[in-house]
Amino acid sequence: MVTTPSEDLSAETLADQTYRAVRAAIATGKLTPGQRVTERGLAEEFAVSPTPVREAIRRLQQDGLLERTGPRTVKVSFISETAIRDLAEVEISLRGMIARFAAERATEEQLDRLDAILDDADDLLILIRQRRSEGTPHDRHVHQLLDTMQRFNEAVEDCVGNPVLLRLVEQARVFSPSGRRARLLELLAANDEFGMDRYQNHRRLVRALRDRDPAAAEKIATDRARAGMSDLLEAPGS
Repeated sequence: MVTTPSEDLSAETLADQTYRAVRAAIATGKLTPGQRVTERGLAEEFAVSPTPVREAIRRLQQDGLLERTGPRTVKVSFISETAIRDLAEVEISLRGMIARFAAERATEEQLDRLDAILDDADDLLILIRQRRSEGTPHDRHVHQLLDTMQRFNEAVEDCVGNPVLLRLVEQARVFSPSGRRARLLELLAANDEFGMDRYQNHRRLVRALRDRDPAAAEKIATDRARAGMSDLLEAPGS
């Protein structure tokens, strides 16, 4: 169910939430390419009125994810590999811009929070490696580590102070959060050390933000996003 944001929260409208929900359904395969759906059906599925559904459909048509087939019906578009990779390049560039803005606008308190989150991640990594060496279960800690890195990414976005840029990133997102998590778990299952060669880039990014070096921050974030996107697009099931 899509919940209505409280009146004092202007960041998302009901149409925004509906857009995100339908987009996630497409990204995760709940709505499959070529599938036909009606405005009424989507409204019932996500427990909203037709008005936010129509707005969400309009935006998803602009994204190329839905195609209008009738006055009240649409179908899920077939997205080519080329289109997906083009979208990935847009997302990568926007993530670089986020880092550039963060270098210019982050407060000391926000930067301290980023370091604290990475300290938590370091502790989890030590615990995971210890459990692996002992041959004891560590899946729960892997999920905690992924949650922690998501908190880090969100904390970087909090430094930006530009809601337009953040909305553009959301619209350009190639993978939904759940889809991204599933692919990361597949890669980690195949290789315990997946991503460790890039892990220290998070610390490098925070140093660039503290140095107020937008160019360095943008390059670090762009390189990290491009490498990560390449892994995700080549993962099984992608």
